[in-house]
Amino acid sequence: MSPFEKLHSKIYGKKVYLIFTWFTRILLALAFLPSGYTKLVGNRFTTISVENPIGFFFEALYQTGWYWNFLGIYQLLVAFLLLIPRTTFFASLLYLPVIINIFFIVSSMQFKGTPIVTGLMLLGNIYLILWDYKKLKKIIFTVFEKSKIATSN
Repeated sequence: MSPFEKLHSKIYGKKVYLIFTWFTRILLALAFLPSGYTKLVGNRFTTISVENPIGFFFEALYQTGWYWNFLGIYQLLVAFLLLIPRTTFFASLLYLPVIINIFFIVSSMQFKGTPIVTGLMLLGNIYLILWDYKKLKKIIFTVFEKSKIATSN
């Protein structure tokens, strides 16, 4: 057993970590609800002028039409799935590419303060994925075994 696996098995059933995990799930879900709903109903996300690169970026996304709505549906779906214990791991995997993109967008466009918030959201998401380490390990080894079989043929 690796040191990480020992640590994981030690903390996995402890009440304080269970509460922290639920708290993290709820916060991450709540973070996607307002922005997801705004996009779903077809409203703009910001009133920043298109003269500003940030405003221009969001206006370009908004002008895509159905893609803007899709982003909203996706965010709402992931938020709701995070709150269902049986689907939390799947939701965490779905959350990851979105929050990575948001983090890099706000970091590269020099948003003030937002990279800290999205960075914490990214860390929370990684925590949730690692919380279900046994499921992650099973997926990784299954993929590895299938690729090993495919390359040997």
